[in-house]
Amino acid sequence: MNQAIDLLIIGAGPIGLACGIEAKKAGLSYTIVEKGCLVNSIYHYPSNMMFFSTSERLEIGEVPFISHSPKPNRVEALEYYRRVCMSWDLAVHLYEEVKSVQRKNNHFEITTSKDQYLARAIVLALGFYDLPYLLNIPGENLPKVKHYYDEPHPYFRQKIVVVGAANSAVDVALETWRKGAEVTMVIRESVLRDSVKYWVKPDIENRIKEGSIKAYFNSDIKAITTSFVEITTPQGELTIENDFVLAMTGYQPPFEFMESCGIQFQTDPDHTPVYNDKTMESNVPDLYLAGVVCGGLKTNKWFIENSRVHASMIIGNLKSKLK
Repeated sequence: MNQAIDLLIIGAGPIGLACGIEAKKAGLSYTIVEKGCLVNSIYHYPSNMMFFSTSERLEIGEVPFISHSPKPNRVEALEYYRRVCMSWDLAVHLYEEVKSVQRKNNHFEITTSKDQYLARAIVLALGFYDLPYLLNIPGENLPKVKHYYDEPHPYFRQKIVVVGAANSAVDVALETWRKGAEVTMVIRESVLRDSVKYWVKPDIENRIKEGSIKAYFNSDIKAITTSFVEITTPQGELTIENDFVLAMTGYQPPFEFMESCGIQFQTDPDHTPVYNDKTMESNVPDLYLAGVVCGGLKTNKWFIENSRVHASMIIGNLKSKLK
């Protein structure tokens, strides 16, 4: 087991990096471990994805983020956070998955896929992009069904069904349609989500209205075969030809792992974890939460721009304990 450190940060996304920066500024010993690549969630975003936020609101560690447009894209963000990591020479261990966390006396014992650590405190700066909400229907395991979207080219002249009513589904529908796909949307709700980007919503609504993109509202996809999908609509059951199903149904935090760490959850519908909103400390002493994971199922509550402050809150509280 390695020599004890003050802080182990699980997750090398922007907020995990921000926690590492604050720890380094405070003179604390720390290590960041990440089961994938640096800013793994951003890496897995669609290749043409653009952020909601302007570049300065995504900055961490006083490192300027300069982008070609007011709203940066995925490639620019990857470049920026690599530069942040190098500028601060952060202690980041990539492709190292945490297997277990156990509290022993006043320390945590952490076992990863590569090593073991002893830490005075832990920060869970976990993303939620690894666990998609499944449709739980026959045929979902077919190769034609995708829960992640990268780029539109593979869907040229293909009949695709897009499942969902939020930004991801709308972006996928518009982008694949513009690149030559025949697009049908299956939407459980009666309307598109209010959270759909205001500059995109008129575009999708007009494409649906003119019939360029077919949409079934108040509808569910019930089964998938190699050549067809079966959907239930207000007008009855339909079977339509299909080449690919893009299930943009959202993702969820790693609740099972959090529970294994001893974290408790509120009884609200969002399954919000218990934590002190002044210090970000969970119900487990010296185990802190940072970033999107704080919102439970409400994954649109915390973003980079409004959770950057978690880093200074956590390190300030931890430093006061270590005096």
